[in-house]
Amino acid sequence: MPNIGKFFDIDDEILRLAETAEENCRAAFQRIDAVSEHNGAKVLRAFADNRVSESCFYGSTGYGYGDIGRDIIDSVFAQIVGAEDALVRHNFVSGTHALSVALFGVLRAGDTLVSITGKPYDTLEEVIGSEGKGSLKDYGISYAEVELNDDGSPKFDEITDAVKTAKVAYIQRSRGYSLRKAFTVSDIECMVKAVREGNPDAVIMVDNCYGEFVETLEPTQIGADLIVGSLIKNAGGGLARTGGYIAGRKELVELCSYRLTCVGMGKEVGCTLDMNREILMGLFFAPDVTANALKTAVFASELFMLLGYDCSPSKDEIRGDIITVLNFGEENLLTAFCRGIQRGAPVDSFVTPEAWDMPGYNSKVIMAAGAFTMGASIELSADAPIRPPYSAWLQGGITYTSGKIGVILAAEYVKKLQI
Repeated sequence: MPNIGKFFDIDDEILRLAETAEENCRAAFQRIDAVSEHNGAKVLRAFADNRVSESCFYGSTGYGYGDIGRDIIDSVFAQIVGAEDALVRHNFVSGTHALSVALFGVLRAGDTLVSITGKPYDTLEEVIGSEGKGSLKDYGISYAEVELNDDGSPKFDEITDAVKTAKVAYIQRSRGYSLRKAFTVSDIECMVKAVREGNPDAVIMVDNCYGEFVETLEPTQIGADLIVGSLIKNAGGGLARTGGYIAGRKELVELCSYRLTCVGMGKEVGCTLDMNREILMGLFFAPDVTANALKTAVFASELFMLLGYDCSPSKDEIRGDIITVLNFGEENLLTAFCRGIQRGAPVDSFVTPEAWDMPGYNSKVIMAAGAFTMGASIELSADAPIRPPYSAWLQGGITYTSGKIGVILAAEYVKKLQI
């Protein structure tokens, strides 16, 4: 990698290891490209079938009545993920917001929510059970969870029993701040079967964040009733500046739309301002951008394994999301890694990440992210709670070249700390 060395001060040994790592990843890269080609064709077909045109790019103001672009985006997205309907909106402020809207949209007082993949992501804790703040618990909605096995696999027999009286069976596809593997679509299909055996009427909701376009199928194509995610992750292709989506069964999406706007109006209102074009473009680019993020993740895993660190998944494992976890065991090494990732960012590369009390999290969190869109996890970023085992969660890379350079700079920072 002599060209990289011309622009960045990187130790020759790190560059040699990076070349070896990249060569070791060739077969994995070919598999990623094959998935990207499949998904790219699927997206293009959906754009053609739904007659996307220049008129779709122009946004609306005020109430947003008759916004053709907004309605076609919903139809395009629904076709891509194999759903009856979709609610794709720029005014979802985060993936957690979209998940909250979906949960409040479907659940009613006296209902039970069961998480069948253990404890959900940190930011959902207050949505589910914080007293006195308008949480699900405040509205009389009960919560239970089925812990995972020690190896991170689901407890299928316990799932079948736990959901017998549940209104919603909740699946988190990505790992959050845990060390388990992300669930593949095949894993989720087995969970869907276990839920249906215990309760055919339960609504199966999947937090699909970080998983879109990683495989050729989405959870709605193997039996999930709703999938929910963010547009500043995979599905926005690095172009959407904000937003999220809910997709699935038509009557459930309608209920969610009533929670986002109001009963009786739902999807029929909501201006799009100037967002339609970038949401459509981002969705069009999403398969290739997701492939770049996956290649960055695979390369990072292999390079840091060559450097002697434990990483998951390895380059050859089937992935359920775009994330690689790197285990450092020491706070100073974790911090050095995040600062190296920041150094390789196109934006704010001069900033030094520091751990801070981030809203919604129980531990201090350090985040490296120099992105064109603040907090966009599809752009190269790394974050971690400052707690044992001092692991970093790496995601993103809208281009493989920039992602690779960021990972190499992180390796350089970690090595310097060890000298």
